[in-house]
Amino acid sequence: MLARPNRLTRGTEYKAVVRRGRRCAGAHTITYVNRVETSGPARFGFIVSRQVGGAVVRNTIRRRLKAVCAESLSSVADGNEVVIRALPSAATASFADLRDEVSRCLERRAA
Repeated sequence: MLARPNRLTRGTEYKAVVRRGRRCAGAHTITYVNRVETSGPARFGFIVSRQVGGAVVRNTIRRRLKAVCAESLSSVADGNEVVIRALPSAATASFADLRDEVSRCLERRAA
């Protein structure tokens, strides 16, 4: 579980990361990383739309992505804001596939 200081909470924060952030696309997710001038902790946000599936599927994908980010928190540099958008294929992806894809993108963009 991500602590409160490690989460994006406002819609304007999500928009800023998606618009200004560097993008890394995979088969199941798109990861946006934006470096912020403040030296606060890394913060994460998740976008899982209805195209992914019903509420149960969307919440499962969101929980999996949160777990992956909690594992990767130590490798992400402070001051980074990360938004992960789940694509419809994420509904059938295994946890290991999601973990590998997100970890690869975080290493490339947020280390």
